[in-house]
Amino acid sequence: MNTTKLQITIRFTALLLLSTSASLCAADAPMRLNPVPGGQSKVRIEGTSSIHDWQVESRLIGGYLEVGPGFPVEPGQAVKPGKVDAKVDVFIPVRQLKSVEKDGRPYSDSMDDIMYGKLLEPANPRILYHLDELVLKEAPQGTNAAYVFDATGQLVVAGVTNKMSMPVEITPLGNKRVKITGHTAVKMTDFAIKPPAPAIALGLIKTGDEVKLIFEWVVGQKAAAAER
Repeated sequence: MNTTKLQITIRFTALLLLSTSASLCAADAPMRLNPVPGGQSKVRIEGTSSIHDWQVESRLIGGYLEVGPGFPVEPGQAVKPGKVDAKVDVFIPVRQLKSVEKDGRPYSDSMDDIMYGKLLEPANPRILYHLDELVLKEAPQGTNAAYVFDATGQLVVAGVTNKMSMPVEITPLGNKRVKITGHTAVKMTDFAIKPPAPAIALGLIKTGDEVKLIFEWVVGQKAAAAER
């Protein structure tokens, strides 16, 4: 082989190696998913009191989900049981939480003000969540079914951080969009919040310590909507 042919072969081999390396790096690069605009996400907090049950809602769940190649982003994707590569940081602006009737109609501005005070909103304007670990427990039973995970992370409410675990279901919607749903129960006192007991004509309204958190979060590769 003459010198010219040898040089061409070396250059071609180098370009091939660089192209292969770039492809492998791109395949392994994390995928960032942002909240899908249009009111498709919702968080709901349900509680009890001595006069009636109550609920508050927000349609704004901000933050992002960053996933590795083993995370299910398309229906029917094969995923091995065990820990998956995922990073989640979520926030909910406290002022976006509003008390509602069971049918979703607005309930009480006074209740909202009490809630903001208990959550120390001026100093802690956001409820935060950071994921520590996500473990696949059950593969879906069908192409459009959900993957069942155990999520362990840190929830920050009124400036107090608690570690928590909960089951979550992740349903790929196609086009690299996924829906994440879950629920868990927490106690207000675990976050140094004294359950509200507002005065009424016949005494005090006693609020239960335990509340239920329910959420549905839809994320995808499209840019997130503007968030406050």
